[in-house]
Amino acid sequence: MANTPSNMLPLGTKAPTFHLPDTISQKTISFEAIKGPKGTVVMFICNHCPFVLHVNEALVSIAKSYRDKGISFVAISSNDVENYPQDGPDKMKEHAETVGYPFPYLYDETQEIAKAYDAACTPDIYVFDAEDKLVYRGQLDDSRPGNGIPVSGNDLKHALDCVLNGEENKALQKPSIGCNIKWKS
Repeated sequence: MANTPSNMLPLGTKAPTFHLPDTISQKTISFEAIKGPKGTVVMFICNHCPFVLHVNEALVSIAKSYRDKGISFVAISSNDVENYPQDGPDKMKEHAETVGYPFPYLYDETQEIAKAYDAACTPDIYVFDAEDKLVYRGQLDDSRPGNGIPVSGNDLKHALDCVLNGEENKALQKPSIGCNIKWKS
């Protein structure tokens, strides 16, 4: 279990666009089609990472709680499926249905989208405002597998509340820590 931190893309960065296949609906989804009227959360995750498994329930709960407030959520897996077949599209669909993801789970086969977002680990979380500008990137909260801190989602929820209230997020933005994205050689 690697402890890879987020690269912390600069705040204000415009959301990189994408057109990726959704493993759940089998449709191609773009950033423009999925973005929320108030904001958009883009998460890089995968099926097997212990850090993602640790926060899956919170990701589902937060997405369900904020989607009716105008925040949209999308998850992307960019792992090399040749060397990590458990992260392939069929397994992604199966995993999303088992966990109950209320958001699309996209497959970034070329890894170009992960590179465009400067994603480094799973989970790696990005929050964009209504103008598609990055206002938060980093961790869900301070909880990690085995550290005894309960999963709360407080960092992400605070960022989303700031977006909804039109306030600047002045809280310290900490990098996420997780498994490194499995890059192709």
